[in-house]
Amino acid sequence: MRVILGLLAILMVGCASNNETTNTKKEMSKYAEDSHSYSMPNEVAVKHLTLDLNVDFENRILEGKALYNLERNQGNNFILDLDGIEIASVTDGAGQELEYKIVAGNEMGDALHISLQDNTKEVSVSYKTSSNASALLWLNPEQTLGKTDPFLFTQGQAILTRSWIPIQDTPSLRITYDAKITVPEGLLAIMSATNPQDLNDSSTYSFRMDQPIPPYLMALAVGNLKFASLGDRSGVYAEPAILDEAAYEFADVEKMIDAAEDLYGPYRWERYDILVLPPSFPFGGMENPRLTFATPTIIAGDRSLTSLIAHELAHSWSGNLVTNATWNDFWLNEGFTVYFEKRIMEAIYGKDYAEMLNELGQQDLMHTINELGENSADTKLKLNLDDRNPDDGMTDIAYEKGYLFLRSLEEAVGRERFDQFLRNYFDQNAFKTMTTEKFIEYLDKNLLAELETKPDIESWIYESGLPENYPHPQSTLFDKVDSTRASWENEEIKASELAVSNWSTHEWLHFLRGLNDLDESKMAELDAAFGFTNSGNSEIAAEWFELAIKNDYEEAYPKMKEFLVRVGRRKFLKPLYTELAKDPDDLSWAKEVYKDARPNYHSVSTETIDKILNWS
Repeated sequence: MRVILGLLAILMVGCASNNETTNTKKEMSKYAEDSHSYSMPNEVAVKHLTLDLNVDFENRILEGKALYNLERNQGNNFILDLDGIEIASVTDGAGQELEYKIVAGNEMGDALHISLQDNTKEVSVSYKTSSNASALLWLNPEQTLGKTDPFLFTQGQAILTRSWIPIQDTPSLRITYDAKITVPEGLLAIMSATNPQDLNDSSTYSFRMDQPIPPYLMALAVGNLKFASLGDRSGVYAEPAILDEAAYEFADVEKMIDAAEDLYGPYRWERYDILVLPPSFPFGGMENPRLTFATPTIIAGDRSLTSLIAHELAHSWSGNLVTNATWNDFWLNEGFTVYFEKRIMEAIYGKDYAEMLNELGQQDLMHTINELGENSADTKLKLNLDDRNPDDGMTDIAYEKGYLFLRSLEEAVGRERFDQFLRNYFDQNAFKTMTTEKFIEYLDKNLLAELETKPDIESWIYESGLPENYPHPQSTLFDKVDSTRASWENEEIKASELAVSNWSTHEWLHFLRGLNDLDESKMAELDAAFGFTNSGNSEIAAEWFELAIKNDYEEAYPKMKEFLVRVGRRKFLKPLYTELAKDPDDLSWAKEVYKDARPNYHSVSTETIDKILNWS
């Protein structure tokens, strides 16, 4: 008995000691542990960054200096993530050299370890990027719309910022920054910060971001850019040849800002501007604060694809204001944003319009679940991306399953109550990071505590697939599309006689998605009636080209090649190359196209397409 009691006493002391250690760690853990970053901001963290960079188009590098203002918590080891960056020197704020070493890592890049003195508060790193830095896309003049000047843009999400800035590249950290960027004469530089609207005589531009942001939202673009105002606090930058079209397309931006503020509180970033990039941009949009980066593929001439702008604007609250602490919590970024986007679109264009978007989103979600497998761990909202590229988690699961979860909460408590909850959530957590577990705790305390029957939160977040009782968006306008499609498929009416003159892009997408096996004559009939092969609407063109591949409609292949060479948006590329890879002849054709297309794509897209085509 004495032995047992003695063991129990030792165990209790050990438990107490462990608990004290755990509690101490929790007190010190201001920043979430992030498996995708080598940095350890709980020891030493960047608070403010000052950049002074020269943009060298000839050698395709950025070169200059980064000055870091530090928050010292414990220890003297300051760690930065970097990928392919060449370090020239490391000093403290007074110019005294500091010891440093680069520790080789893996596909995430390397770690720059800097030894600090006890009184070191600032560190300066002189460096230059690699000519093939993964965040940077350098475009020759002929790859731009104007064909006269080169173009550069960055894409930092998820962990690519470390390839153009030595940085603690984790979303759990928020920093302020200022920058001085020197560019070739005649080109304009703009960033995710305060921005110039015109060229200056010095070709050096100054920027400042006073609100703290995660490093993945640092962004830079340089090119022949002009500015057009959209209202008191919004505008658009674009190449001169497309500026008027872009200004027309985005005319409702001020209405979107007003609608967003009415829903969930003030816009905290002063201005909301949009940069229309060359078509090589790999995403539809990127929510860089104050300056959304957008693909030109949303310029359709009829403002039918501007829900993407509503989405990127919504990120000014969800993602930029309240940020996912790690990439495993990515759904907190995108699920909230899709929900907010749909509410903005409903406020401006009505419920019927929004429900079309909702149903298309659900179709995308079901396709992704079928592709991944209903029992795949990657269909959970809370992901485990350890030892994987966080891009693997950027699927429709985070976006559309996240949206349906929030919609289920709205249906459970009522819209008015849910809106107040979301507004409080953004206000109380502004400029902070959020984990899934912290959100569940906040949700239970502030929304669900008084409910007699609570939603099954665990099932939504931690289980694969969809719960049985998930919301089912249904568009009455799509019911009419289904009826119209059926009348043509049943040969009750010719394609040229269909009453479709007032259809939106969304109705056309639903029409095309519902078509099954078609012979060449039926494909040709549709093409003759509606000109799908030559469509200037990228969403419709991409949907049609996928249908053309499935149904061996060779008439569409020359235009599809032009599309694949010109457009770098991964959303369009992935399904087309995936479908082409299923047939040996199509695969051979796709590889020939990819030889020409690949130099136009950002690394975000090439990494995906290389795998599909087994490219080497």
